[in-house]
Amino acid sequence: MKQDLIQYSLKNDRLEIRVHVVPRASKSEVVGEHDGSLRVRIAAPPVDGAANEELIRVLAKTFDVPRRAVSIVSGEAGRIKHVRIESGARDLKELLRSLIADRG
Repeated sequence: MKQDLIQYSLKNDRLEIRVHVVPRASKSEVVGEHDGSLRVRIAAPPVDGAANEELIRVLAKTFDVPRRAVSIVSGEAGRIKHVRIESGARDLKELLRSLIADRG
């Protein structure tokens, strides 16, 4: 299954995933898997943190969590980022699976 190719860890209601960001896209959206990462197109340019802010917004909307629940753990200046999503009671692993299945 394609969703098993995305590198992630799940501990204490925190999902950490590897994200491949494509800045300056025509629109911001999650598009699927790419080399073990969740591929996300971002309309914002990678200038002054605009693309990172847009990434947080897109992931919060996609995973149905508040923006404050999404943070970039590493890779702020690169295209490959490690992102943490705090879930509370939500089943983020299942959300990740369904997300990739829908777009895979």
